[in-house]
Amino acid sequence: MVALLVVMTLMTVFAMAATANVKQQSQREREKEAIFRGEQVADAISLYYRSKGAGGVNSLPTNMDQLLEGIQIPGRTKKLQILRAAAAKDPLSSSGEWKLIAPSSQDFAGLVKNLTIYTDGVPPTPKSGFQNLQGLIAQMTNVLDTKSTDTAPGGEDNSESASGPFIGVASRSQRNSVITYYGIDRHGEWIFTPIFR
Repeated sequence: MVALLVVMTLMTVFAMAATANVKQQSQREREKEAIFRGEQVADAISLYYRSKGAGGVNSLPTNMDQLLEGIQIPGRTKKLQILRAAAAKDPLSSSGEWKLIAPSSQDFAGLVKNLTIYTDGVPPTPKSGFQNLQGLIAQMTNVLDTKSTDTAPGGEDNSESASGPFIGVASRSQRNSVITYYGIDRHGEWIFTPIFR
């Protein structure tokens, strides 16, 4: 009887460990999908920006529908699709809606700070073709805080998306991540933008 009790206890412990592992693996897969989709949105923003002449803020999209509609190629009657409908959905948030990030927003300044920390104090520079937006990028100097000790608040970010031009998207999930993306371990701080890629 004692042996049966020991076996049952061990089976319960193994089952609980397996459940936690399955849950973590499921979150990891959703995070990989979010990174894949977010980078697709970043690529679409880049294509849209270049198709509008890369003339600064006015060349950026102002809503997700503009990316879904595609871009007009001279000499063609149909628009070139630059973003799949599935990529326009955030797999980490319950609403499925990406948060649109303006180039001069506090969220974008946080990304610049995180990237500066990730590269040991070297501030990120805009990729070729995005130098017109250099003036909008917050410059971080004397970055002393190398890691956040706060815990993620959890839940969803229900704040409004950027109104007007946006340079990237972020998840509305405020949870800690299993995967780190450029050293960032919170879903809501992962900003997918073409400007530094």
